[in-house]
Amino acid sequence: MATWLITGANRGIGLEMCRQLADDGEAVVAACRSASNELREAGVEIIDGIDVSVGDDVESLASRLDGRPLDVLVNNAGILRSDSFDTIDYDAMLEQFRVNTLGPLRVTRALMPNLSRGSKLAIVSSRVGSIEDNGSGGNYGYRVSKTAVNMVGMNLRHDLYDRGIAVALLHPGLVATDMTGGRGISPADSARGLIARIAELDMGTTGTFWHAEGYVLPW
Repeated sequence: MATWLITGANRGIGLEMCRQLADDGEAVVAACRSASNELREAGVEIIDGIDVSVGDDVESLASRLDGRPLDVLVNNAGILRSDSFDTIDYDAMLEQFRVNTLGPLRVTRALMPNLSRGSKLAIVSSRVGSIEDNGSGGNYGYRVSKTAVNMVGMNLRHDLYDRGIAVALLHPGLVATDMTGGRGISPADSARGLIARIAELDMGTTGTFWHAEGYVLPW
């Protein structure tokens, strides 16, 4: 039985990952700002009051774990504030950067004492952060935050290599959640793919940008 910690676990993809992992007998710690009823029913340990963009909250998460070893850390928490060239809100861009880019870095640094050789680190990114794959424009804040977190993940790939910690950057697909207005595949299908990709992750594939369906995405 492995121990997983998942941020942004109160709904959507994070919630489905918690459900599926708990059903498979894994130990799951669900970190979130506020626990939903659905999360409370998932049979996992909940640490709430955690906003990954707030340093004190992240330090509280580390303190409440009290050095407990983690086999897998999934940085899933994220936000989307839609925009276009004509409607850019720079404050909203900064908010997305704090959550989507700095959040995974804050959490990973704070929880390094909980990770060891053989642990795995996953960052839920997005293919809209791919420069090569951008064929539509728009969503400046979200795209930039995801491109930046891909660089965070690649830096972590290098910095954590000698510690034996593998890193994956994962695109969950277009998933039918509140963030996407209900468009896309089910969160359950996305979560299943993400879990499979993390299971396959090793030091030979560390630092790779994967689609949840199992193929490599361009940077």
